[in-house]
Amino acid sequence: MSAGPGHALLEEQIGQWRAYLRQRRAFNGPDVEELETHLRDQVGVLTQAGLAEDEAFLVAVKRMGSLDALSREFAREHSERLWKQLVIAPEGDAAPGTATRTETLVVFALAAAAALAIKIPVLFGLKPDGDAAFYARNASLFVLPFLTGYFVWKRRMDPRHCVWLAVPFIAAAAVVNTFPFTRRPQQVVSDTEALSAMHLPIALSLVVGIAYVRGRWFEGAGRMDFVRFSGELFIYYVLIALGGGVLTAFTMMMFQAIGLKPDWIAQDWLIPCGATGAVIVGSWLVEAKQSVIENMAPVLTRLFTPLFTTVLLVFLATMAWTGRPIDIQRNVLIAFDLLLALVVGLVLYSASARDPEAPPNLFDGLQLLLILSALVVDALALAAIASRISEFGFTPNRVAALGENLILLVNLAWSAWLFAAFLRGRTPFRALEAWQTAYLPVYSIWAALVVLLFPPLFGYA
Repeated sequence: MSAGPGHALLEEQIGQWRAYLRQRRAFNGPDVEELETHLRDQVGVLTQAGLAEDEAFLVAVKRMGSLDALSREFAREHSERLWKQLVIAPEGDAAPGTATRTETLVVFALAAAAALAIKIPVLFGLKPDGDAAFYARNASLFVLPFLTGYFVWKRRMDPRHCVWLAVPFIAAAAVVNTFPFTRRPQQVVSDTEALSAMHLPIALSLVVGIAYVRGRWFEGAGRMDFVRFSGELFIYYVLIALGGGVLTAFTMMMFQAIGLKPDWIAQDWLIPCGATGAVIVGSWLVEAKQSVIENMAPVLTRLFTPLFTTVLLVFLATMAWTGRPIDIQRNVLIAFDLLLALVVGLVLYSASARDPEAPPNLFDGLQLLLILSALVVDALALAAIASRISEFGFTPNRVAALGENLILLVNLAWSAWLFAAFLRGRTPFRALEAWQTAYLPVYSIWAALVVLLFPPLFGYA
């Protein structure tokens, strides 16, 4: 670490932390020195990732709380400074403030670029209401390249790697915009076109993840970091969307108050531009806050795991009582796949926040029950899909649902096995975490196959 005002402040902060631990322990044992070594290692990693030294110290102390009870108390007692550090640049230290301003400008420039990108097709006569199929196919291409660019800049990646990261986006744009999709009368998008639009973001998320972890994609810890980021981004995006909805409502109210009809402002500008730009801004907020304050995804996992378990058990009991099978329609297939994906997400985000060395507890048993319930629902859905295919033949939607449910079935089945082994004390929790992170690329690979192969296989219909 380089010497300077920031380094002097860091040493002062570490000194305060060291004195606090020694005072509370009432002796200068070697465990304090060992913890200090670990703390400095954490600070070094965080500064290499782009944080200022004083910011890195606060984040590292927060992380140390999981290793040492007194560090947790220190972080709690200094929480006010920890919170202020997130939004106020330290006085007398121009470099971190300059870096923060630079990143703010970069983020808002990329957000503005993403917001304007969705308006470029209008220059060529394409309207969102009249060319819904085009916008559906290209929705992810309006924003994910800019999000990848943000992480390339943030992680200071080698420019040579940027070329390889750009290739999937260029290829995806060429594929979805040159395939000769054929639509039936009164059909806005063909079945394969809709499948491509839904699966393309999943496929391209792999590219975003590689940029996010800066070459650590093949490490389980890197993929888990991206999982944490994705969950937090979803929460921040929903919050921004709610705020945007309020802004849109007040904008329309004010213009209507003076006798104007501002519908075009909301439909043509506020909603589409805000929806794309918010992804970049939300990602920036996650980067600034994560690992400093408590992440929300694991908290919501604790809340919704028992709720989803109850709903699945009630659903299965109702099916058994009434004897009614699952009605496999397109919307039903999508809903069930989303439900099972949410279950996998609950397991994944719970694993991301759990101490792998902690013994099994009641919540772990509840998660196993959730997985087993989802496994039964998935098996019933697969049986219904197979019956539908045998009776009416193959369609793009049925084959896509079949593949996705098989992929989810494998994940859920092995997760249930590992969870049960963990509860019996035969397998460490890290085995379950490793399985979840190792399985992530399967979803992107399947999504890429749907985008690339399904349209020609089913005649672009």
